[in-house]
Amino acid sequence: MTYPIRPIDESEWPAYFSVLEEAFGWTPHPQQRDRFKAETEFDRTLAAFDGDVVAGVAAVLSFTMTVPGGRLPVGAVTNVGVLPSHRRRGILSALMRRQLADIRERGESVAALYASEPAIYGRYGYGKAAQELSFRISKAGSAFVRNAPVDPSLRIRVATPADVRADLERVFASVVTRHPGRYERNPHRWDAMLADEEFDQQGNGPLRSVLAEDDGGVRGYALFRIKTAWDANGIPDGELKLQELEATDPAAYALLWRSVLDRDLVSKVEAGGRPADDPLIALIADQRQLRATWADELWVRVVEVDKALAARAYSAPVNVVIEVEDDVCPWNAGRWRLTADPTGAECKPAEEEPDVTLPVVTLGSAYMGDGLLVESMGAGLLREHTRGSVRALATAMSWSPKPWCGYVF
Repeated sequence: MTYPIRPIDESEWPAYFSVLEEAFGWTPHPQQRDRFKAETEFDRTLAAFDGDVVAGVAAVLSFTMTVPGGRLPVGAVTNVGVLPSHRRRGILSALMRRQLADIRERGESVAALYASEPAIYGRYGYGKAAQELSFRISKAGSAFVRNAPVDPSLRIRVATPADVRADLERVFASVVTRHPGRYERNPHRWDAMLADEEFDQQGNGPLRSVLAEDDGGVRGYALFRIKTAWDANGIPDGELKLQELEATDPAAYALLWRSVLDRDLVSKVEAGGRPADDPLIALIADQRQLRATWADELWVRVVEVDKALAARAYSAPVNVVIEVEDDVCPWNAGRWRLTADPTGAECKPAEEEPDVTLPVVTLGSAYMGDGLLVESMGAGLLREHTRGSVRALATAMSWSPKPWCGYVF
């Protein structure tokens, strides 16, 4: 059977969203539905139809995302799902292929997503391009190293998040280009970040904020909730759940973390979704106290090899012919010569024998600067034809700071 695919219009929103509720097994609050709808780009929101029934959906948000050395328009893939009654019929594959063709037609050479089930998206060329750490820190073991930065001009101010939104937005705009993978937030994204209805709190208390500032203005902020508790002996055992912490400089960053870690009546801090190279790792004197756990974060798909590779910066010179294997986007399949150094890059079709042969999923995993190309070769997932070419490519594509998106879309 074939299932026609087309963008939905606003009148079809209820049927579209019902697919997501069935596919993800959740029933959001009506206000949460309204937030999703407000951010929906209907001309980029696809549905597959079985007669009059919406059987599967997939959407894209138009983002400007940081990549190594700059920023790019990126197709941010979200809200992908198929009705349980219509699984195993090729609907998801048809939606993903159509979506990638549409992204290419829009002139976006890169797509990105958060994977609800990581095993799915490698089939469509998405590679794990960033990872995150989650920390569970005991207040008793949170002392900093002796030489942690201190700026006497800085002070902490307690504020209601909604009242200082403009300050939060200014700080975020100043740091969004640091990590590849971060994206500019539109007003809808900020609305979601600062949402504080009872169903947003989930029993963890209202959203709170502290600002690090001097006489010149705000240099950082932390957003968090506090779940209050006492143990059987009446000893305070509250848990602070950090939502976001951003700072323009190391001293403000350190001061904000101390404010969070030293909060009265709190015995532990839970900080999920932090970058893999979070400076907190270097600040904590006893790093075992971080109790860190790892998870995949952003997944990236190179939609047009030549444009994507030419658009980013490189950490070292490289001149290699890459043979890309891509059975989903056939326009990528073939040989490409990448010539790059820290001043610029060029990627053009090539006829020479390849130095490296790799699947597009591996190229996507390396695109933001943290790809495991050498490790992938060791695992037999790519082939090196010219000795040393994989290491040269891996070195050139590496980037610091490591990629990190920081906020699910």
